[in-house]
Amino acid sequence: APPRASNGSREGAAGTWLRTQLAPGEVITAQSGAFERDPQESSTTDEELSRAGSPGNRGGGGGSSTTPDYGEKRLPQALIIGVKKGGTRALLEAIRAHPDVRAVGTEPHFFDRNYEKGLEWYRNVMPKTLDGQITMEKTPSYFVTNEAPRRIHSMAKDTKLIVVVRNPVTRAISDYTQTLSKKPEIPTFEVLAFKNRTLGLIDASWSAIRIGIYALHLENWLQYFPLSQILFVSGERLITDPAGEMAKVQDFLGLKRIVTEKHFYFNKTKGFPCLKKPEDSSAPRCLGKSKGRTHPKIDPDVIHRLRKFYKPFNVMFYQMTGQDFQWEQEESDK
Repeated sequence: APPRASNGSREGAAGTWLRTQLAPGEVITAQSGAFERDPQESSTTDEELSRAGSPGNRGGGGGSSTTPDYGEKRLPQALIIGVKKGGTRALLEAIRAHPDVRAVGTEPHFFDRNYEKGLEWYRNVMPKTLDGQITMEKTPSYFVTNEAPRRIHSMAKDTKLIVVVRNPVTRAISDYTQTLSKKPEIPTFEVLAFKNRTLGLIDASWSAIRIGIYALHLENWLQYFPLSQILFVSGERLITDPAGEMAKVQDFLGLKRIVTEKHFYFNKTKGFPCLKKPEDSSAPRCLGKSKGRTHPKIDPDVIHRLRKFYKPFNVMFYQMTGQDFQWEQEESDK
């Protein structure tokens, strides 16, 4: 059985392990609030959300552009809750190709930043759906938000949750690359990754590092949701075998397998698949220029230390989920 954090304790096995990885006295628990408010790739402004929720908007900013102006707005039955730089945008775009899914294109950030606006505001941001269609949204920062599991559970305890995970070392570098593109003046990755480079102390309070400690965050979710309600999607396989991963997603959501290999075309320039409509002869739709950025060259010693830092958390995460994502094997192949 996967280890579960008890409701009486806010810090489970992963938190205990993390404490042992830090210098004496540097205790960081899941409640420390150490996360940076690092904006998501497609952070949504209040203006965009109010536009999405306005009566004149056809379908509330979700689904396809042909969403009819009938049906009703419902609270989502499924959420893509993480992780940042894992492949959540690719997953959202792929699942939106399914006729029985309507999803908000923007990130509502309801359960982390806009919760005080209430469920009616949240419902109004959603696209209209017909009976039998699933309403969805994605906000990757939910996975690392302490209050999110309780808040989602209080909305609907049967909500289905999808987490896209990726090798935490490459995820951290991708996260840094995104920030660097917006703030070229920030210190190097090597500087930010360590509390003390000489001693090899990794700075687990830096959000780029901390998000990848998946076991720590998952303990928080398992206090409110059973594993059967959480699907873990491999960010790596979403690139190498998008149709295979989408089959799992459709099965998990109780949908007919309509999004298949016919929907994907591999873009050699970008290095990941693009979406196309099987019956459409127009060019495949690829994710924007902000996706597939070239990563800066990182000191191999830093990568080695990060792999060592993440390995016990990865192993714990494999045990908790019952899935081996083979991140260590992937590194030994390089």
